[in-house]
Amino acid sequence: MYDSRNSTPSPHRGPTAITRWLAILLLLVAAALVYTVLQQRNLSRDTGPAEEPRAITPRGDLAADEQATIELFRELSPSVVHITNVTTRRNRFSLNVMEIPQGTGSGLVWDDHGHIVTNFHVIRGASHAEVQFSGHPEVYRGEIIGVAEDKDLAVVRIDAPRSKLRAIPVGTSNNLQVGQKVFAIGNPFGLDQTLTTGVISGLGREIQSVTERPIYDVIQTDASINPGNSGGPLIDSAGRLIGVNTAIYSPSGGSAGIGFAVPVDTVNRIVPQLIQHGRVVRPGLGISIGSAQAAAQLNLEGVLIVKVFEGTAAAAAGLRGVYRGPSGGWILGDIIVAMSGVRVLDANDLYRLLDQHKVGDKVPLTIVRKGQRLEVEVTLQALPN
Repeated sequence: MYDSRNSTPSPHRGPTAITRWLAILLLLVAAALVYTVLQQRNLSRDTGPAEEPRAITPRGDLAADEQATIELFRELSPSVVHITNVTTRRNRFSLNVMEIPQGTGSGLVWDDHGHIVTNFHVIRGASHAEVQFSGHPEVYRGEIIGVAEDKDLAVVRIDAPRSKLRAIPVGTSNNLQVGQKVFAIGNPFGLDQTLTTGVISGLGREIQSVTERPIYDVIQTDASINPGNSGGPLIDSAGRLIGVNTAIYSPSGGSAGIGFAVPVDTVNRIVPQLIQHGRVVRPGLGISIGSAQAAAQLNLEGVLIVKVFEGTAAAAAGLRGVYRGPSGGWILGDIIVAMSGVRVLDANDLYRLLDQHKVGDKVPLTIVRKGQRLEVEVTLQALPN
C-alpha cells in the first residue's frame, strides 16, 4: 500500500528558473558587445589624426579710414566725461540729508579751468553733478555755474588736475554739408565711452527746447544717439567739435537713426556767457509782442508790437506799441516785417534773427506804421532774465 506521507518530493525545475538563467546569459553577451564597441572607438580615436586649432589668417594693415577713426577716438575720448545728476532730499523721519542720483548723461571738457559743457536737461533739477573720466576711479563734484534752458546747454565746473582737463578742439558749424562723416562719443544707457559713427543727415533743423522755445539750425545725424549720449560731442573727421548731442527722434525711446545736436557756433556763443554771467545775456528790443492768434485774427503778416517799455532800445528808436486814439478806440502799434533785410513773418522769425546778434549790435528794422513802411535802426540791449 502506498503511503503518501512517507514519499520524498522530486526537485522542482519549472520554466521560472530557466528564464532567469537565460536573462543572465543575455546580459553577459550584451556587456561583452558594448565593451568591444567602446574599445574599437577608442582605438580609432588613438589612430586617427589629432584635432588642433586652425591656422590664423594674417589680417594685414587696417584700412586708412579705420586707422583714422581709431586715432580720433584715442585722441578725443579723454575729453568726454560721464555725468550723474544728483539731488539732495531730507529724510522725513531722521531729518538726514540724502543724495539721490536722478539720471546720467555725457559732457565734454571745455577748457583747462574745469568747465564741463553738457545739456541743461542732463542736470535739470540737480543740486550738483558727479563727473567721472573714463578709466579713472575718481568722482569729482560738479557745481552748476550756468544754464541756458532755451538752448538746452549748461556748464558745470569741477576741481580736477589740469593734466586731466584736455579741452576738446572746437570747429565751426556754418560750413557743414549733408553727407559729411561724423562721430559721437558718449555714455548711452550708462555704457561708458561708446563711439558711434554716421553722417550729417540734415542741416537747419528746428527742435523744441525744454522751455518749448525753438532751437534753430540744429544738426541732424544718423550716428546712433541714445539716452545717455545727451551732452556728449558730435565730432567731424578732423577731430573738431561741431555740435553737442541733445535729442533723438524715436517712437521706441532708442536710436532710430535720427539724432540732433546743437550746432557748435551756438555753443561757442552761449558757453562763454554762462561761464562769465551764469546765464545767457540775450539781445533784445525791449518790447512785448502780440500772439500768433491775434496776428491771424487781424490778418497781419509780421510781428505786432503791443507795448514798448520805457528806457529800452525800442523806446530810444521811437517804436510804438498799441495805443488809444483820440476817439477812444485802439490803434495798432508798429508791425515788424523785416530785420537786417530778412523777412519776418512771425515771432519765431524774430527770435531766430535776434539769436544771430549780440548786445550792442545796431540792426535795421523794417516796420509798418499806419500802412506805411518805415526803416528804423535799433541798438540791441541786454534783456533781463
